[in-house]
Amino acid sequence: MRVALLVNPAARGGAHTGAATRAAERLRSHGVQTSVLSGGSAAESSELLRTAIELGVDAVAGGDGTVNLAIQEVAGTGIPLGIVPSGTGNDFAATLGLRELDVTAAADAIAGGRTRRIDLARVTRDDGSTRYFGSVLASGFDSKVNDRANAMRWPRGGSRYNIAILVEFLTLSGIAYEVDAELADGTHDALKGDLVMATVGNGRTYGGGIPICPDADPADGLLDLVLVRPAGRLRLARLLPRVYRGTHGTVPEVSIRRVRSVRLSSPGVTAYADGDPIGALPLTIDVAPGTLTIFTPAG
Repeated sequence: MRVALLVNPAARGGAHTGAATRAAERLRSHGVQTSVLSGGSAAESSELLRTAIELGVDAVAGGDGTVNLAIQEVAGTGIPLGIVPSGTGNDFAATLGLRELDVTAAADAIAGGRTRRIDLARVTRDDGSTRYFGSVLASGFDSKVNDRANAMRWPRGGSRYNIAILVEFLTLSGIAYEVDAELADGTHDALKGDLVMATVGNGRTYGGGIPICPDADPADGLLDLVLVRPAGRLRLARLLPRVYRGTHGTVPEVSIRRVRSVRLSSPGVTAYADGDPIGALPLTIDVAPGTLTIFTPAG
């Protein structure tokens, strides 16, 4: 088996080249031909990966900060993706039950060759361009938190996101949205009004483990749409601990629905997917069932 291991040393949160080296050594100990690809930017890394795929590889692997790059290239190709949890977020890995794997176990799972197919979410911008994500798309309060967290130099890790949540909460207000969703049963539902946030999940968590879409299943052919309506700041403050526990779905201001697709519109709002900016609203998000093949541990 020939594997291209994608590493981005400039990735958000400092993806560790040391972890990639250990993964490559472990794969090679299994007799797996492993090439380490590392570009100076996301665009260079993607180009290197595309070239490797054109030349012929049997599988691709990546860590936190590079998985989203990798899925753009392997989605729909049948080329399996191995995930090596090595950064600070690992939300996609967590959704797939791989977050607790160490580098050795992750490499062993790739070498073992056991795979399964899962869904991806596909974002279509107004110019017709598309991009996939694996875990969660955030807009509104969520995306403002991402803006702030990404601009912070300190602290590193998940605590940076938690601090950004608290700071943004101090100026929290409703944002005008239009939401048009195709529900799981094929019917449509539209909403026009103020929201605090609108989130679409193929996976369960974002921000390094916050279960914003607690029941999302990346293999059910559906997405989870989470809408939060405005309320008093004190009431929303009481909601935050429930979000961290994944029990916010029963709060009156929160709506969680299974959808096939959804169009989100709001002036001046940039959405984030898998932790990175993916485009300004309006955006259409739909599910791409069974689009990604991933390696899974045996047993």
